[in-house]
Amino acid sequence: QVTLVESGGGLVQPGGSLRLSCTPSQPILSIDAMGWFRQAPGKQRELVARIKITDSINYADSVKGRFTISRDSATNSVYLQMNSLKPEDTAVYYCKTRQLANYYWGQGTQVTVSS
Repeated sequence: QVTLVESGGGLVQPGGSLRLSCTPSQPILSIDAMGWFRQAPGKQRELVARIKITDSINYADSVKGRFTISRDSATNSVYLQMNSLKPEDTAVYYCKTRQLANYYWGQGTQVTVSS
């Protein structure tokens, strides 16, 4: 059973930075895409950033210019560099990996932006 292990969340002041990491517990073959989602209290889970195996990338409008997604094909890991964080970025962040018709989710990591 593959699990995605996330790390890097925490408490940061507005304007600060965090880097999230997501690594599978075992190698995953035939990955199509990897991404990060977030869910704030009382809101639906939303896409933050996605990177396809072709390295095509898309971001939510709310994070463009501040967040950067990247991947390591050797380890099937995906990262999210978050700069200029705002209080509205506060949420639980989840990584997701798509392998053909299969999807794998991380357990979630809390990001809190507050002074």
